[in-house]
Amino acid sequence: MCGIAGFLGLSCPAQRVSVLHRMTHALMHRGPDGEGYYFDHEVGLGLGHRRLAIVDLSDCGKQPMASASKRYVVAFNGEIYNFQELRTALREKGHVFRGHSDTEVALAAFEEWGIARSIDKFVGMFAFAIWDRQERELVLVRDRIGKKPLYYGFLNGAFVFASQLRPLVCYPGWEPTIDRAALAAYMRHNYVPSPLSIYEQVKKLPPGHVLRIGAGTGVPVQVELACYWNAAEIQLQAIESPFAGSLDDAVEELEHLLENATSVRMIADVPLGAFLSGGVDSSLIVSLMQAQASSPVRTFTIGFDNSNYNEAVYAKEIAKHLGTAHTELYISPDDALSVIPELPQIYDEPFSDSSQVPTYLVSTLARQHVTVALSGDGGDEGFCGYNRYLWWRKIRHISSRVPYPLLQVMSRGLLGVPAAQLDRMARVIYRLLPRSLRFSAAGDRLHKLAGMLTIREPQNLYRHLVSHWTCPEDVVLGGKEPNSLLDIVPVPEGEDRFVDWMMLLDAITYLPDDILVKVDRATMAVGLEARSPLLDHRVLEFAWSLPLSFKLNEAGGKVVLKKILYKRVPRELLERAKTGFGVPLDSWLRGPLREWAESLLFPARLREEGYFAVEPIRSRWEEHLSGARQWQYHLWDVLMFQCWLDAQRTWRTARNEGYHINSMTIPS
Repeated sequence: MCGIAGFLGLSCPAQRVSVLHRMTHALMHRGPDGEGYYFDHEVGLGLGHRRLAIVDLSDCGKQPMASASKRYVVAFNGEIYNFQELRTALREKGHVFRGHSDTEVALAAFEEWGIARSIDKFVGMFAFAIWDRQERELVLVRDRIGKKPLYYGFLNGAFVFASQLRPLVCYPGWEPTIDRAALAAYMRHNYVPSPLSIYEQVKKLPPGHVLRIGAGTGVPVQVELACYWNAAEIQLQAIESPFAGSLDDAVEELEHLLENATSVRMIADVPLGAFLSGGVDSSLIVSLMQAQASSPVRTFTIGFDNSNYNEAVYAKEIAKHLGTAHTELYISPDDALSVIPELPQIYDEPFSDSSQVPTYLVSTLARQHVTVALSGDGGDEGFCGYNRYLWWRKIRHISSRVPYPLLQVMSRGLLGVPAAQLDRMARVIYRLLPRSLRFSAAGDRLHKLAGMLTIREPQNLYRHLVSHWTCPEDVVLGGKEPNSLLDIVPVPEGEDRFVDWMMLLDAITYLPDDILVKVDRATMAVGLEARSPLLDHRVLEFAWSLPLSFKLNEAGGKVVLKKILYKRVPRELLERAKTGFGVPLDSWLRGPLREWAESLLFPARLREEGYFAVEPIRSRWEEHLSGARQWQYHLWDVLMFQCWLDAQRTWRTARNEGYHINSMTIPS
């Protein structure tokens, strides 16, 4: 787990060393254990690497690294989990290894099979920058699921890339321009969707893609952008060739897959542990780890005094049952609030999933004890874990049985009752209901339901379910929302197939651009590597082949995962309503964060900056403060952009700093 940066076609030789050092230095948090550089001055190429040493801690694992023939030079971020298996196969073909890193195995694979065939063989998370000296071609590769980030752009005549945006901001002479279309998309989703970035001239390499850039005649040119793992095509193939066994057969086969996916992710030359939230996914991964470990697994969770947001009590019980070495830390509001000023520095691009706060806090806790932590990410997208899959079914059930004019009346009726009044009515009714049937913010949820009752097209209903600001063009000045994958991926016929479609969209949008960004930036900010067995592409492909009934029933999702977990953890420790990994943002904005938020939402400031329409934002802010509505997530989108806007002005001063480095050279 590291950070990479570089360029091709920087024409001024005197600038190359200092520019690459500035870019790589901006990634120090991703790789605190060392740095390395490679230059090919003939074509104006520089590759920079920051190292977080996980496997082969010796100098034999340092990067950039050259292949045995010196044809390939690589700067690599991530892990290849099946490297030992590939190493054995390559040794049989005559390859000799100096150390035992996965980077050296990857280079030998490129020599033996070429880049394209090698990538198909890799099981892992990775972002590669590969300089092919023979073809005079720079090749960028991103893993299938999008665990590892990679940004790129043509800036001032050169091709420039990096693991995060900040190194690109350090590039000399480039004045970044905010992309208002990307900002509009951010306001809908609370993240900037791929392949967009917040800057006009910079893109994200999409998951499962390879980008080739040729050196040309002094000017880099894009040769090809190609997809090597097409999630939509692979899901369709899996559905058309479904798993033929029973649910028990599926449990057995999936269990073997997960045991292997977990085992290979436990290979490390540094201390290893796991995040344990007390939910299905993290509990399953920890149980699989503990079954294969020779000593208690280190597990970590954080808790809050607010019972609506605290799952630490459940995690503690599960850790006790599994026999892990458990560490929990209860966080005060002041502890959590102290993180907020750091968020723009951590996330580097506007990002407003508020669970970023506890994710960073639990990463900080884990890093005090381990360097690698396994997580349960991926279970929701592969096995129907999100509430929206059930919501979809319930809404379709209502809309298919109630005449449309009556639905319109129901919708107008619900929207006509203030949310605060609906909350008061719900509190009276809740006295008669068990805790499992109660939920917070009833008024806002009923208003959201009312807004969906009259939506006829299934894809528009899904769009509504995953949206914050449903009309972002009304909020972002000059921001025309671009088409997204939601508009491109064909919608299938049939209710079950539509649930599959929603899971696919979540897997290629929300997963890489929200969940994995959140975890990558939070863990990398403290020098911690996160690994996710449920995101092994073989597990996801198997999940897609299963009948929907093996994943979703009337009681909820993750049917097959729960079957595996209940062999290891008593059902009663896990059967409770699904909650997010959140913080009490609603009350914070009315209390300790109010003054801070007001300064960022001040009308004169919004008008001067010129990105947002003032009225809709101020209206929601005032409604939220009064308690009439719960607009905390909409407001958090604006607040995180405003914080990021302040921070980016500071980052650009990094271009004025200079450093001395020793460059790596590869002999001819």
